[in-house]
Amino acid sequence: MLLALDIGNTSIHIGLWDGDTIANTWRIGVEQEKLPDEYGVLLMNLLDTGGIAASQIGACIIGCDVPPLIPTFEQVCRKYFKIEPMVVGHGLRTGVRILYDNPKQLGADRIIDAVAAIKLYGAPVIVVDFGTATVFDAVNEHGDYLGGAIAPGIGIASEALFSRAAMLYRVQLERPPVAIGKNTIHAMQSGILFGYVGLVEGLVRRFKAELTGNPKVIATGGLANTIAQETDCIDVINGDLTLTGLRLIYEMNAE
Repeated sequence: MLLALDIGNTSIHIGLWDGDTIANTWRIGVEQEKLPDEYGVLLMNLLDTGGIAASQIGACIIGCDVPPLIPTFEQVCRKYFKIEPMVVGHGLRTGVRILYDNPKQLGADRIIDAVAAIKLYGAPVIVVDFGTATVFDAVNEHGDYLGGAIAPGIGIASEALFSRAAMLYRVQLERPPVAIGKNTIHAMQSGILFGYVGLVEGLVRRFKAELTGNPKVIATGGLANTIAQETDCIDVINGDLTLTGLRLIYEMNAE
């Protein structure tokens, strides 16, 4: 079995692959101060809940956007699974030509998502990842990674609003009954939810105008479903897109 670790700024998405079938997934929070043994015990407990023994893990691949956590999880894989993990970004083949000005500035997840989107949906394609940041990535009709856009995530923007405006307070991220809020809660929900829908629609429209062909728009990340319900600009929701990309990259480099 292949253990895939998608380590983001806020959460770690863990996927267990049995061939090309995803057997189980989990999400845990990111705490940079945690020691390798703490993460190791947590991973072992998660596998145990799925009835999986450590000896069944034959390989591990890590995609990480938090560089200080890479050595932590390398130690976890070596100690608890007796495996030298594959780390995306260390000269691995991806099959995608990167046309970004400085490829070293790209987060690993952006290329991983592009690899999966091209394989699953073809090119051209646009990926919108709703994570700590809301990240838009564009792949042209030749399968080349062009670049994208990065906006504050819904959580970051909401926290800024709550902390900087004295008369406002935290609200549930729910759909208000109408766009024109008749009270402060509904007004904030409208601004946050419908405002982000407008952001997504606007950037997707601009991306499509700059791409040749008719790109599909793929959404992933924690709030993909919430936003997709409010717009028809998203064609597919795939919550396991990054885990799929990790598997594909592992298979390209494991030969």
